[in-house]
Amino acid sequence: MTSLSDGAVTQFAVLDALLAGVYASGMTVRDALGHGDLGIGCCDRLGGEVVIVDGEAFECTVDGPPSPMTDAAILPFVDVAAFPVTDSAEVRDLDLEGVTAAVEGRLLSRNLFHAVRLDGVMATARIRATPRQQHPFPPLDKVTSEQVETVLARRAGTLVGYWAPTIYQGIAVAGLHLHFLADDRLAGGHVLDLTVERGHLRLVAYARFDLHLPVDDLFLRTELTHDRDHRIVAVEGGVDAR
Repeated sequence: MTSLSDGAVTQFAVLDALLAGVYASGMTVRDALGHGDLGIGCCDRLGGEVVIVDGEAFECTVDGPPSPMTDAAILPFVDVAAFPVTDSAEVRDLDLEGVTAAVEGRLLSRNLFHAVRLDGVMATARIRATPRQQHPFPPLDKVTSEQVETVLARRAGTLVGYWAPTIYQGIAVAGLHLHFLADDRLAGGHVLDLTVERGHLRLVAYARFDLHLPVDDLFLRTELTHDRDHRIVAVEGGVDAR
């Protein structure tokens, strides 16, 4: 059974800001780790994908294998939470749609946020990282059009992510949003597609969502509107929340 944490999912910024090219500031890694030990995010100026696992933050960039992040590194978008010890369910031979179904079959409620962790062997995983941007910042869909994709075969590692309720689309990524980090720390990134050979799946539900908004000038003077659902699906991939 999925447990309900008395903690919170902490998020910095909103997805619609990235879609509008508004990501000039961020939360430091030190501050993010003060809110939890499991998370996902993106690097400063969208220069890669971030995986937080067991209280360590790793940046997955186009320049080389994942590397530990400094406390002062900036995260323009991040979701992080304290992930308590909890029971796991064994899973085998699941594609991304199957993983999504396995997660959704274990949700405590479709109105709560859930942190997701799956440790195991990926038969295949298609992952991406994005190149670091320069001013003036382009919107996220432009950035992902230049993404660097890698296809992994039979790699042990950890899938980290969050399942967000449909009502939060545009604030977060509604449905399941996953990043991967290999056990050997030689590969990682945002998950576009995958097949799990075998693994152990754990979920924790959260009734608290703590949103931190940027206060830089670009964010304050850019009015955000939510009319980009199709673009969120296009840039994030995966299986839509239903």
